[in-house]
Amino acid sequence: MNSTSEAPLLRVDRLRTIFTLPDGRDAAAVDDVSLAVSAGETLGLVGESGSGKSVTALSILRLVMPPGRITQGGIFFEGRDLLTLEENELRAIRGRRIGFVFQEPMVALNPVYTIGQQIAETLTVHGLAHGRAARARAIEWLRAARVPHPERRAGEYPHQLSGGLRQRAMIALALCAEPSLIIADEPTTALDVTVQAEILDLLRELRASLGLALLLITHDLGVVAEMADRVAVLYGGRIVEEGPVADVFKTPAHPYTRGLLACLPGLADGRRLTAIAGTVPSLGQFPPGCAFAPRCVDRLAVCDTTPPGVTPSIGVASAGRSVRCFLHQPEAGGRG
Repeated sequence: MNSTSEAPLLRVDRLRTIFTLPDGRDAAAVDDVSLAVSAGETLGLVGESGSGKSVTALSILRLVMPPGRITQGGIFFEGRDLLTLEENELRAIRGRRIGFVFQEPMVALNPVYTIGQQIAETLTVHGLAHGRAARARAIEWLRAARVPHPERRAGEYPHQLSGGLRQRAMIALALCAEPSLIIADEPTTALDVTVQAEILDLLRELRASLGLALLLITHDLGVVAEMADRVAVLYGGRIVEEGPVADVFKTPAHPYTRGLLACLPGLADGRRLTAIAGTVPSLGQFPPGCAFAPRCVDRLAVCDTTPPGVTPSIGVASAGRSVRCFLHQPEAGGRG
């Protein structure tokens, strides 16, 4: 992880992505999100389904499709604001400088091309290899991703591979252009526990050997504990808490973070596991104040009417800690 004095590889500044609902209203799926990832660092972006994690990832690469659109913010990668680039400039960054591991490789991989063809095409498009050289490099990347018998697998189609092998092929595809940042959106979803562990080991090994930065998107705090340097907790399209993983897990500042940790076996300090009451509201149904207020056992009167701002997590302060909660704003009646 780089020193905090160095400019981050990726910096997202007050990003807002909205969707136009069938009734004509606009609703923010991502609202005032700011985050940063330094070279060689892993940031875990965690939250329940519907919290806005995948939309955040797609927004970073400007892959949000109508009726969604980015209406505010800056997305700075290697010093360039991606929101100001033309589409041809973005194509030179997507896949080349930023790799993406999609949540469902069976959907992300093209069913009518072999795995080897898809990796070779990526290399060709970015001018890194052509013809036989591209196929040879595709096989090498499959081998790096621990795909057994890579020469044979390169000639197979996605439907011929198991879920775990498809995910490994997806990782090889994301890495083949040797990007500096990988965005991995729920890379272990729908895989059995053994395969999940193997995929996480692979990502950890490749991050270390290639010096990658990793934005790891997951609903699983156990994955964050194992993989990430820092964690950002997302709820209702907003980051409600951020900080070093060890600090956040030891002294969670936001009630939502505490609730997530209480649901996690092995991290609940010997106590009975408890579920967070209620569910994440649907897009367009967030309350006017704090999005978590209807589910929060610690809410104050102000939480129902006013969205909280971001403040340093007073009382559990450490480098890089922040929380979006009135409980940590004395002027609002919180603990401070």
